[in-house]
Amino acid sequence: MQEHDCLRRFLFEQHGIRGVWVKLTDSWQAAKQHQHQPEIALNQLGQSLACVSMLSTTIKFEGALIMQAQSDGEISTLVAQATNQRKIRGVVKCNETVTGDSLADLFGQGRLVLTIDTGNGKPYQGIVPLQGENLAAALQMYFEQSEQLKTRLWLFADDKNAAGLLLQELPSQENTPNDWETIEILANTVTAKEMFELDCHELLHRLFHEEDVRLFDAENVEFECACSRPKIENTLRAMGAEELHAILNEQEIIEVTCEFCNETYRFYNADVDSLLASQG
Repeated sequence: MQEHDCLRRFLFEQHGIRGVWVKLTDSWQAAKQHQHQPEIALNQLGQSLACVSMLSTTIKFEGALIMQAQSDGEISTLVAQATNQRKIRGVVKCNETVTGDSLADLFGQGRLVLTIDTGNGKPYQGIVPLQGENLAAALQMYFEQSEQLKTRLWLFADDKNAAGLLLQELPSQENTPNDWETIEILANTVTAKEMFELDCHELLHRLFHEEDVRLFDAENVEFECACSRPKIENTLRAMGAEELHAILNEQEIIEVTCEFCNETYRFYNADVDSLLASQG
């Protein structure tokens, strides 16, 4: 049975280089079914979900990694999130028609924000301009500037699959520049067809058959939205009684729809009185 909806880490122990491979199929279908956008925009979301899935392997605690692109281009908002437990979700918003295909056309003068949310305390955040040939190139710029680690990404998505490959040098390794260049050149031959059709071990053998690669067990990836009624209630409490009652006086009900999963939460007068009372 072909591998899908999982990621696998691998290691070039002799060269001090780590890697991650991911392929999303059912999880990609589940994530995008709520995003009714043009195919080009959805493909950017698929690449982003593959990316955050791989980057979530750097989280050593309970938390989530969030990638957000904000721009004045045809795609105005792109958000992809993966938790340390490999639960993914995402949202994309754009013009009714998307005609561009380059990063500059799609996002215009945009920026890319990477956030590591620990759930408690101040999140770690890095920001880089959305520049380069594609999302992978923009993310590589982030790692060069903030992490100062050599990093390469290959991201792919179509209507059926989203997939990615990541290479990164390990910190405090005494590998030579030739080690990195050799592995990078070999990886740079990878195609979308190979990423979509081959299992991880088959792909690694095809790309690096002369190298000694240590491959780790598969880790499942699945779509799961983190929204819940208690979280929505906390958001409403923060708005304050005056604003909530003003909305209820105007439309008799407060409806909140999650952009990630399309779940709708409804609050009537009694619900609002109850959540405000519980606030004390």
